[in-house]
Amino acid sequence: MTMPTQRNLNFDKIRLIRYNGAIVRRNRNLLNRHGSGLLWFTGFSGAGKSTIAHGVEKELFKRGVRSYVLDGDNVRHGISSDLGFSREDRRENIRRIVEISKLFVDAGLIVLASFISPYKEDRDFVRTEFQGDNFFEIHIKCSIGECQRRDPKGMYHKARQGIIKNYTGISAPYEEPESPDLMIDTESTDIADSIQIVLQFMDQAGLLSTIDPY
Repeated sequence: MTMPTQRNLNFDKIRLIRYNGAIVRRNRNLLNRHGSGLLWFTGFSGAGKSTIAHGVEKELFKRGVRSYVLDGDNVRHGISSDLGFSREDRRENIRRIVEISKLFVDAGLIVLASFISPYKEDRDFVRTEFQGDNFFEIHIKCSIGECQRRDPKGMYHKARQGIIKNYTGISAPYEEPESPDLMIDTESTDIADSIQIVLQFMDQAGLLSTIDPY
């Protein structure tokens, strides 16, 4: 017997029904002894988003808190390897990240998503998709001048030469968050202190509290 593949299935004739399992998010939160949610780090390339997110993950791991970093470059090596940096591709990239984040949050993890996400419309979409849930927008603020001076990947240099098109801060805009849940200025705050600020914020938000089984 030949199993059906995506090529020979007619999806127009298939009714897709969401399956609800016996184990739900609260069960996983109870098992983990902490809440789950999404922290969305936004800011220019070179601002320190990924460094801070991975630093937070390391500290959470020490505490036995289950978390996972979704990093812009890593995602574009895999699930979004077919996308470029046009407005449409950026929008689709965010949509895919949101769906992945939903699964991870439902699995009981704290997701630390590090993405430039330069457009307010896209960030508002993420917030809407997590409406009423544990979603927090964190603006890692740093001037474009300082980010270009750091230029850890050499990307700004290539963008200024015209090698890279649609690069945020050079040939594409960045719409700064108007009212993020947390803002950290990495020109005046070092990485170690930034990590502690995020951890304190998470604790105040109740993400790190032990879940009451009753």
